[in-house]
Amino acid sequence: MNERRGWTDRLAARWNVSPSRVLIILLVFACTGLTVMFLKRPVVAWATGEGEPSMWFSVLYYILILPFYNLVLLLYGALLGQFRFFWEFEKRFFGRLLGRKTR
Repeated sequence: MNERRGWTDRLAARWNVSPSRVLIILLVFACTGLTVMFLKRPVVAWATGEGEPSMWFSVLYYILILPFYNLVLLLYGALLGQFRFFWEFEKRFFGRLLGRKTR
């Protein structure tokens, strides 16, 4: 019999966590994304005044937002009791980004 699993079950299996933890982990990703999104406008306005950001500023912004996003991800992960998951997630992410072998 072909058992159909829901998306939370598939993510739980992929991340090796319980299905209830999947929802908390997704909440952490959502909160992090919303925080970064809401902070972008004031940061850009502060850095560029009321003018349009240059291409160089945009490139620099996207390079610098990556470490900030990851710090906020760890912060929300810690606040919601998922620090260990996100610490391991960060290590794998930066290992891939920097070309290191992952376990």
